[in-house]
Amino acid sequence: MRAIISDFNGVIADDEMTHLACFQEALNEAGLTLSKEEYYGTYLGMDERTCAAALLTRRDGTCDQATHARIIERKAALFHDHTATHPATLFPWVIGFVERAAGPYRLAIASGGKREQIRSALAGYPIEPAFEVIVSADECDIGKPDPAIYEYTLRQLNAKRPRPPLLRANECLVIEDSRAGIQAGVRARMRVLAVATTSPASELTDAHLVLPALDGVDPADLARRLF
Repeated sequence: MRAIISDFNGVIADDEMTHLACFQEALNEAGLTLSKEEYYGTYLGMDERTCAAALLTRRDGTCDQATHARIIERKAALFHDHTATHPATLFPWVIGFVERAAGPYRLAIASGGKREQIRSALAGYPIEPAFEVIVSADECDIGKPDPAIYEYTLRQLNAKRPRPPLLRANECLVIEDSRAGIQAGVRARMRVLAVATTSPASELTDAHLVLPALDGVDPADLARRLF
């Protein structure tokens, strides 16, 4: 194991419920509904563009691009307004895990969220500089469960250090909290660790390993168990 590539929402930032509430409001304004059960059962891990397109297509038989754009823009505005007074928090074990992993392993984030939201959530935390690469929905327009975001992140890591030996997919550990994210990591030919922070462990069994959280977890132990 040479690199750890982590999802952000639900793995680093404890903000999945805030994202859902803002997304639901934006969808409601467009005449669409999305229940908590439907979101966690079907759409968790997909970026909002993919989810909104699926909901519009299910209702109308097609995805109207103007309506789709309004939903995404409105959700971003709602989330921005909310976090201006209620900043996103990181899971309590994240700082310790990242500090243990930084140095021995290259660290990156691959998230279907927006770059500004990720940067804002990390701002002021000592682990922010530890992430060599951050890939968001702004850089990759194909969402999970497609492997594109993990493949792109690998290319970005290699672009940062182009001298051989280049980093290979089978040397990367993906950390995810959703079925769509797990599928993306597996399809990218990476090892996948799932944390049961937003979905029950029973729904994450496509991952190579499932843990309740990363509290006290030694990254070197993960390397021994998974590689």
